[in-house]
Amino acid sequence: MKGLIFLLLLGIPAAAAVTHSLRYFYTAYSGTGFPSYVSVGFVDDVQISYCDSNINRNVPKQDWMNKVSSEHPRYWEEETQTCLHKQENFKKNIEIAAQRFNQTGELHVYQQMYGCEWDDETEKVKGYDQQGYDGDDLIILDPETKSWIAPTPQGFITKNKWDHDEHAVKYEKFYLTQTCVEWLKKYMSYGRSSLMRTDLPSVSFLQKTSSSPVSCHATGFYPNRAEMFWRKDGEEVHDGVDKGEILPNNDGTFQMSVDIDLSSVAAEDWTKYECVFQLSGVKEDVTHRLEKTRIRTKIRTGNDSSGFPTMAVIGGVVVGLLVLVAIIAVAIIAGVVWWRRNNNGFKQTNTSDTSSSSSSEDPKKANSRR
Repeated sequence: MKGLIFLLLLGIPAAAAVTHSLRYFYTAYSGTGFPSYVSVGFVDDVQISYCDSNINRNVPKQDWMNKVSSEHPRYWEEETQTCLHKQENFKKNIEIAAQRFNQTGELHVYQQMYGCEWDDETEKVKGYDQQGYDGDDLIILDPETKSWIAPTPQGFITKNKWDHDEHAVKYEKFYLTQTCVEWLKKYMSYGRSSLMRTDLPSVSFLQKTSSSPVSCHATGFYPNRAEMFWRKDGEEVHDGVDKGEILPNNDGTFQMSVDIDLSSVAAEDWTKYECVFQLSGVKEDVTHRLEKTRIRTKIRTGNDSSGFPTMAVIGGVVVGLLVLVAIIAVAIIAGVVWWRRNNNGFKQTNTSDTSSSSSSEDPKKANSRR
């Protein structure tokens, strides 16, 4: 269950070949036994920071993120203050949202997502700003009109307030189109040797049983901007093909699979099929022709250095990315489906007209200014 939660969370669609992203995820949980608040930051889907209500400090998750201190000595101190400030605001947000939905005595999750994408060829910038409650949208920024969308009546109060807050609208536009991109470029310069590298995958053919679809599995590649498909006689095959999502490995690389149903294909024709893997930044395709002797059929339960996607790897693939699965799973599960469904971004902490408005808050406290 926990492994499934995180596989869902981190199945974020890969960006285009020349698009880079900076995203922050903030999650509050009203129950006990887990951190009541968790925040994580990502550059190109690589985790760069982490904070929760147990450790009460923001810490780097990549060695190269320590370089920021040389230019900004108080960086991690300020990020920690942001984490602490958001904890308090998110507690209020859950209480207010529960009141608006007329809920009592239940467990609830409040999540905020915020960030930007930058195309390094066209210089086009796209901002994201969205908040959700118990896995559903509460209020979303329309990046084109710079106005707010409230999918439910409970979000109308916030929408009306923010739409008429000129200061907040100007700050939002400035952050998403300028400040966010500036920090994204800065982080990319710190981690260039890691973020801009290319690692080719090891590829295996897998099959659960002799009648099951054949899976072409690639693992160990980087970056996550990749494509994989089946081809027959030089033509891409679509019928009977099921492409999986790109998922992270616990060493910072990625894996993906694409299945094909060959149950109606004669055995002697299987060799006409080949699996093709394409990686951004690499001109040559990685191509493997299907041969029955190369198909693995046994599902193991331990680590497999050969690249075979064992059940242990599948269940624990994200341990290195978001620390301990057991610590965060419940706190983010509602936001997982929400993020994947919308593939959108998020907004300032307060959704209520009873808490501080976005115009009166210190932006460095209300949102991570990074």
